[in-house]
Amino acid sequence: MALLHPSAICFGCISSNFRPSSWSNRFSTSSRSSTAVKASRLKLTPSIHWLSPSSSGKVQASVHESHEIDESSLVVCFGEMLIDFVPTTNGLALAEAPAFKKAPGGAPANVAVGIARLGGSSAFIGKVGEDEFGYMLADILKENNVNNEGMRFDPDARTALAFVTLKKDGEREFMFYRNPSADMLLQESELDLDLIRKAKIFHYGSISLITEPCKSAHIAATKAAKDAGVLLSYDPNLRLPLWPSAESAREGILSIWDTADIIKISEEEIVFLTNGEDPYDDNVVRKLYHPNLKLLLVTEGPNGCRYYTKEFSGRVKGLKVDPVDTTGAGDAFVAGVLSKLAADVSLLKDENRLREALSFANACGAITVTERGAIPALPTTEAVMNVLVKTVA
Repeated sequence: MALLHPSAICFGCISSNFRPSSWSNRFSTSSRSSTAVKASRLKLTPSIHWLSPSSSGKVQASVHESHEIDESSLVVCFGEMLIDFVPTTNGLALAEAPAFKKAPGGAPANVAVGIARLGGSSAFIGKVGEDEFGYMLADILKENNVNNEGMRFDPDARTALAFVTLKKDGEREFMFYRNPSADMLLQESELDLDLIRKAKIFHYGSISLITEPCKSAHIAATKAAKDAGVLLSYDPNLRLPLWPSAESAREGILSIWDTADIIKISEEEIVFLTNGEDPYDDNVVRKLYHPNLKLLLVTEGPNGCRYYTKEFSGRVKGLKVDPVDTTGAGDAFVAGVLSKLAADVSLLKDENRLREALSFANACGAITVTERGAIPALPTTEAVMNVLVKTVA
């Protein structure tokens, strides 16, 4: 990954019409309308050819095809994908950071890559800018075996950027550049509804609910999934600075609460959603359990997680590691859980097997915080199993 000195970053110079020679054979579009990436539904090998325009004006992928994606366990992730700039030195304010590591991010995209890296089947639906960062993100999804046929490019808006301040303990603060960014401009007409309806699980956050037209696209996508019998997975992923106000964030997050089958929240989000109530009180947490919910998960960082279903509840301890960057830890946890549920949804009715899946997910999160950046740090199943074996030994 490249290191960028803060003074070298210019936000006005990423032109959607600019193409360095190294990109000339990768994309070539003359239309000013939104461009769709049409990727193969087949798993991709590490040997990747570049994207090339189709005769229809859409951008198609030319790839070496290997074995088919298993649509019976497909997880489709909907929402934002962006570039995180992570400082190379922890504990400094953004203006004081000597350099930044460029890393792909965005919670739904992180989850999609996390599932694929664990050997599962995943797809991403969202919008990026028709710029160099947008193309880079599309390539990263392909290289990680994520189906990106639902990805769209906007010629008039930039790919979102986020600068991340890392405190000495690895915790984060964010500064976003999206006024508006392409992810906010996804329209309902651009949704790949066939891909959504083929999913076993449809996963999303709340950032796509903040502004139109993406809000309407989000609601239409979840309705299509629900109508097709797809399980809905929701991680609110509260980013308060992106919302107009705290109250609008609370209302927006809760506006789709009762449609989800699986919800993952953090301790801080419980405090926020309940107006300051105790996140460790089971009675408080149960207030957030709606009648149709199948699983409510509460993450507690290094302390593990709690789980709640209609029949049982409990806690699964986490793994203690030395954190470098907590970006993506929750997404890695979600990827671990959804990869297991997509393979066998009956886990929701079997507490012992659910606990095993949550131990696996906790390990996914723990491994991720030991490196900088979200997607670069997401683990493989082999890495997770190695960590779990060591904790037992």
